[in-house]
Amino acid sequence: MSPQRKCLFTAAGIAVALLVSACASQRPVLYPNAHYYAVGQTTAEDDIDQCVQLARTHGADTDRSERVAKNTVGGAAVGGAAGAAAGAVWGSPGRGGAAGAAGGAAAAMTRSMLNSGKPDQVFRAFVEKCLRDKGYAPIGWR
Repeated sequence: MSPQRKCLFTAAGIAVALLVSACASQRPVLYPNAHYYAVGQTTAEDDIDQCVQLARTHGADTDRSERVAKNTVGGAAVGGAAGAAAGAVWGSPGRGGAAGAAGGAAAAMTRSMLNSGKPDQVFRAFVEKCLRDKGYAPIGWR
Protein backbone atom coordinates (compact mmCIF):
# COMPACT_ATOMS: atom_id res chain seq x y z
CA MET A 1 0.00 0.00 0.00
CA SER A 2 1.31 3.43 -0.93
CA PRO A 3 2.23 5.91 1.82
CA GLN A 4 -0.53 8.25 0.61
CA ARG A 5 -3.17 5.52 1.00
CA LYS A 6 -1.87 4.60 4.46
CA CYS A 7 -2.09 8.25 5.46
CA LEU A 8 -5.61 8.54 4.08
CA PHE A 9 -6.80 5.37 5.86
CA THR A 10 -5.23 6.50 9.12
CA ALA A 11 -6.86 9.93 8.83
CA ALA A 12 -10.21 8.32 8.03
CA GLY A 13 -9.95 6.05 11.08
CA ILE A 14 -9.14 8.94 13.35
CA ALA A 15 -11.99 10.97 11.87
CA VAL A 16 -14.52 8.19 12.49
CA ALA A 17 -13.36 7.83 16.10
CA LEU A 18 -13.64 11.58 16.64
CA LEU A 19 -17.05 11.71 15.00
CA VAL A 20 -18.39 9.14 17.43
CA SER A 21 -16.98 11.05 20.41
CA ALA A 22 -18.14 14.43 19.07
CA CYS A 23 -21.77 13.37 18.75
CA ALA A 24 -22.53 14.25 22.34
CA SER A 25 -24.02 17.73 22.16
CA GLN A 26 -23.59 20.33 24.84
CA ARG A 27 -26.58 21.26 26.97
CA PRO A 28 -27.32 24.27 29.15
CA VAL A 29 -26.36 24.18 32.81
CA LEU A 30 -28.96 25.66 35.14
CA TYR A 31 -28.29 27.56 38.33
CA PRO A 32 -30.27 25.94 41.15
CA ASN A 33 -32.58 28.86 41.84
CA ALA A 34 -35.96 28.70 43.62
CA HIS A 35 -37.78 27.68 40.42
CA TYR A 36 -35.32 24.86 39.78
CA TYR A 37 -35.83 23.53 43.31
CA ALA A 38 -39.61 23.88 43.01
CA VAL A 39 -39.87 21.81 39.80
CA GLY A 40 -36.98 19.37 40.35
CA GLN A 41 -34.24 18.03 38.09
CA THR A 42 -36.47 15.77 35.97
CA THR A 43 -38.84 18.57 35.03
CA ALA A 44 -35.89 20.91 34.44
CA GLU A 45 -34.34 18.38 31.99
CA ASP A 46 -37.70 18.04 30.22
CA ASP A 47 -37.93 21.84 29.96
CA ILE A 48 -34.42 21.97 28.47
CA ASP A 49 -35.48 19.36 25.89
CA GLN A 50 -38.58 21.41 25.05
CA CYS A 51 -36.54 24.60 24.60
CA VAL A 52 -33.99 22.79 22.42
CA GLN A 53 -36.78 21.39 20.25
CA LEU A 54 -38.43 24.81 20.02
CA ALA A 55 -35.13 26.33 18.85
CA ARG A 56 -34.78 23.64 16.18
CA THR A 57 -38.40 24.04 15.06
CA HIS A 58 -37.88 27.76 14.56
CA GLY A 59 -34.65 27.35 12.59
CA ALA A 60 -32.18 28.52 15.23
CA ASP A 61 -30.10 25.34 14.90
CA THR A 62 -27.68 25.14 11.98
CA ASP A 63 -27.01 21.86 10.21
CA ARG A 64 -23.82 20.47 11.77
CA SER A 65 -23.14 17.98 8.99
CA GLU A 66 -23.29 20.81 6.46
CA ARG A 67 -20.74 22.82 8.48
CA VAL A 68 -18.41 19.82 8.71
CA ALA A 69 -18.69 19.16 4.96
CA LYS A 70 -17.98 22.79 4.01
CA ASN A 71 -14.98 22.99 6.30
CA THR A 72 -13.63 19.69 4.98
CA VAL A 73 -13.84 20.86 1.36
CA GLY A 74 -12.13 24.12 2.27
CA GLY A 75 -9.38 22.27 4.12
CA ALA A 76 -8.83 19.95 1.15
CA ALA A 77 -8.51 22.93 -1.21
CA VAL A 78 -6.00 24.74 1.01
CA GLY A 79 -4.06 21.55 1.73
CA GLY A 80 -4.02 20.59 -1.95
CA ALA A 81 -2.64 23.96 -3.00
CA ALA A 82 0.02 23.90 -0.30
CA GLY A 83 0.92 20.29 -1.08
CA ALA A 84 1.17 20.98 -4.81
CA ALA A 85 3.46 23.94 -4.14
CA ALA A 86 5.68 21.88 -1.85
CA GLY A 87 5.61 18.97 -4.32
CA ALA A 88 6.69 21.26 -7.12
CA VAL A 89 9.78 22.18 -5.15
CA TRP A 90 10.62 18.48 -4.63
CA GLY A 91 9.69 17.45 -8.18
CA SER A 92 6.27 15.87 -7.68
CA PRO A 93 3.45 18.42 -7.62
CA GLY A 94 0.78 15.76 -8.24
CA ARG A 95 1.76 13.63 -5.27
CA GLY A 96 2.29 16.68 -3.10
CA GLY A 97 -1.13 18.03 -4.04
CA ALA A 98 -2.84 14.71 -3.31
CA ALA A 99 -1.10 14.30 0.03
CA GLY A 100 -1.77 17.93 0.95
CA ALA A 101 -5.45 17.63 0.03
CA ALA A 102 -5.84 14.47 2.11
CA GLY A 103 -4.06 16.03 5.06
CA GLY A 104 -5.94 19.32 4.79
CA ALA A 105 -9.29 17.56 4.53
CA ALA A 106 -8.52 15.33 7.49
CA ALA A 107 -7.39 18.26 9.62
CA ALA A 108 -10.41 20.41 8.72
CA MET A 109 -12.85 17.54 9.24
CA THR A 110 -11.31 16.65 12.59
CA ARG A 111 -11.48 20.25 13.80
CA SER A 112 -15.07 20.61 12.59
CA MET A 113 -16.15 17.40 14.27
CA LEU A 114 -14.55 18.40 17.55
CA ASN A 115 -16.50 21.66 17.41
CA SER A 116 -19.71 20.09 16.06
CA GLY A 117 -21.04 19.39 19.54
CA LYS A 118 -20.89 23.09 20.35
CA PRO A 119 -24.11 24.92 19.52
CA ASP A 120 -23.84 28.17 17.63
CA GLN A 121 -24.56 31.51 19.29
CA VAL A 122 -28.07 31.96 17.92
CA PHE A 123 -29.13 28.49 19.05
CA ARG A 124 -27.67 29.04 22.52
CA ALA A 125 -29.32 32.45 22.87
CA PHE A 126 -32.68 31.00 21.77
CA VAL A 127 -32.55 28.12 24.26
CA GLU A 128 -31.35 30.36 27.11
CA LYS A 129 -34.17 32.87 26.45
CA CYS A 130 -36.71 30.06 26.47
CA LEU A 131 -35.35 28.76 29.78
CA ARG A 132 -35.32 32.22 31.37
CA ASP A 133 -38.94 32.68 30.26
CA LYS A 134 -39.76 29.45 32.12
CA GLY A 135 -38.10 30.77 35.30
CA TYR A 136 -34.67 29.12 35.09
CA ALA A 137 -31.25 30.77 35.29
CA PRO A 138 -28.94 29.22 32.65
CA ILE A 139 -25.27 29.83 33.52
CA GLY A 140 -23.40 28.10 30.67
CA TRP A 141 -23.19 24.99 28.50
CA ARG A 142 -21.54 21.59 28.95
